[in-house]
Amino acid sequence: MRHQLYREQQLNCNVEEAWKFFSSPNNLSKITPKDMAFTVLSKDSDQPIFVGMKIDYTVSPLFNIPLKWTTKIIQVEENKSFTDFQEKGPYKYWHHFHEFIPNENGVLMKDTVDYELPLGFLGSIAHQVIVKDKLKKIFDYRFQVLDQFFNQ
Repeated sequence: MRHQLYREQQLNCNVEEAWKFFSSPNNLSKITPKDMAFTVLSKDSDQPIFVGMKIDYTVSPLFNIPLKWTTKIIQVEENKSFTDFQEKGPYKYWHHFHEFIPNENGVLMKDTVDYELPLGFLGSIAHQVIVKDKLKKIFDYRFQVLDQFFNQ
């Protein structure tokens, strides 16, 4: 079963500043909780994202077990939006759309994550018991870090 996580956050900066931060794969570790041991492995992660870019990571979302994860950037509209799609990793399906909308207060950033766990019925149980809350905590952490970085 597919699930969706949606978040939005007002950032007090211009769209170019927001884009520069979010289009750098190396900044992902800054907005991910430290206990997840999120590490970007890709050699070209110091350049801005582009369509076709593959980003390799290791992450330990549960029980300190490291998992390899590869996402591919499948859509980029500079200063407006980009989409990453899981090629290999812990999900059966992961599609993350990032959107940046300039407004009178800066930029409204929107995240829409469509995801599905593997293992059918067992995946549905894992979602209810563990994954849904874990994703919420990850994005809550991200909100706090971005608030301190852009809104203080």
